[in-house]
Amino acid sequence: MRNYNDPVYKDVRSKVLKRDGFICQMPNCTCKKRLHVHHIRPWSKAAVLRFDPNNLITLCHQCHESIKDREHLYESLFIGILKHNENNT
Repeated sequence: MRNYNDPVYKDVRSKVLKRDGFICQMPNCTCKKRLHVHHIRPWSKAAVLRFDPNNLITLCHQCHESIKDREHLYESLFIGILKHNENNT
């Protein structure tokens, strides 16, 4: 079970939000409200990546909901966004 109050999770979540400029990373979205930190490779299937910032990306509530039950279809997109952002910093 996920503990959102876990200090390690809170720390990595904070770092990911900051890294992503507190903006949804979904292409064509620039929302800055109701931000979620999404696990690119699922929490339940990739335990070793749960707290890895390279497996986390900022999405707004609406974009996060829009990929629900289809997360696997976005995995390569999100990894590509993170790599692109990393190369441009």
